[in-house]
Amino acid sequence: MNTPLPAPRSRRSVGSARLAAPLAACFLLLTGCSGAAPSGSDAKAAGRPGDRMRITLVTHGGKGDAFWELVRRGAEAAAAKDGVDLTYASDAGSAGQAELVREAVRDKVDGIAVTLAKPQAMKSPVAEARAAGIPVVGLNSGIAAWRATGALEHFGQDESVAGRAVGDRLDALGARHALCVIHERGNIALEARCAGVKKTFAGETEMLYVDGTDMDAVTTAVTARLRQEPGIDEVITNGAQFALAAVKAADTTGGRTEVATFDLNEDVVGAIRDGRVRFAVDQQPYLQGYLAVDALWLYRTNGNISGGGVAPVLTGPAFVTKANVADVARFVADGTR
Repeated sequence: MNTPLPAPRSRRSVGSARLAAPLAACFLLLTGCSGAAPSGSDAKAAGRPGDRMRITLVTHGGKGDAFWELVRRGAEAAAAKDGVDLTYASDAGSAGQAELVREAVRDKVDGIAVTLAKPQAMKSPVAEARAAGIPVVGLNSGIAAWRATGALEHFGQDESVAGRAVGDRLDALGARHALCVIHERGNIALEARCAGVKKTFAGETEMLYVDGTDMDAVTTAVTARLRQEPGIDEVITNGAQFALAAVKAADTTGGRTEVATFDLNEDVVGAIRDGRVRFAVDQQPYLQGYLAVDALWLYRTNGNISGGGVAPVLTGPAFVTKANVADVARFVADGTR
């Protein structure tokens, strides 16, 4: 999911990697000898000049946010493999994100991948893309709304399922009172996660809304609530960067409050290793970006629709604990988890 931070709109174009010179020379030699050249979808797959597919990925992430960098890197990897020209654009505001989709439609791209944190705001621009004959796939947020929004496919984590899985895990760990921290009001993914925890957790679950754009304010708000209610024995955050703020709050109050989080980064890997964070729920953002771009390429070149257009492709929840963190750590260090 997603950890949006307000930031100025950012755009970045990424041309996919070209074949190495020796391979290109070999390919030209072979096609010259055969007297045949690729055509149709084969030509697109081969990346012939002037016939490259153009895809725009539009997210609601803030500039420089580590989570969205993983999504972008996954998309870039798929673009490089498929011979696609990829443009990445983001705006933390729903109106700005909608306008970025409309810009892609005006640019007559071949495919659009978009996150659906505020699906109602995306409904009209997605309809405009469809009317222009441009396929749209959803990723990350909006798993309960992608079909109604008009997307062809969706790639992400079912946040309600993930939340329920966290609730079950808290029961197994013997927790009694959980504080679920929501850092962006109105974000349906964050709300669904905490609602899922509450649905299965046998103990008490309460929500705490904080300003996710101000990390000091997050720490202060969590600290204040822990002091008000010493019985809280588990804090659940909805983004990796907020987990360490919760750890700091727990340390400040001197209680026995444990911390768990949705999403993963290198700092959280270290915190899981040394026991400061119990576990992280990894929705695999790199995979979300990769699959979204690859799906648009497959749809254009082979007519494939993942999930048959009726079911999303799930990328999580994948739990990272002290027992398996060593297996995941090297991928996190490489910037792909």
